[in-house]
Amino acid sequence: MNEFQLYMVVGQRIKTIREEKGLTQQDLADLCNFEKSNMSRIEAGRTNLTLKSLLTISEALNIQIKQLVDFD
Repeated sequence: MNEFQLYMVVGQRIKTIREEKGLTQQDLADLCNFEKSNMSRIEAGRTNLTLKSLLTISEALNIQIKQLVDFD
């Protein structure tokens, strides 16, 4: 898996969990204090997330950070 595929997999994981929790992109962006356009780029895998951003997202989704990056 290359880095761009990794970005896409993590972004899709964020989107899936967000949708399971009944949140819109705007809802999650607001909880994270991000712009909606930034959240859109994250979910689309078009940006390299920092650990701080991953932590912010995991806290907003009320999950452990490992749930965002634990995949095969």
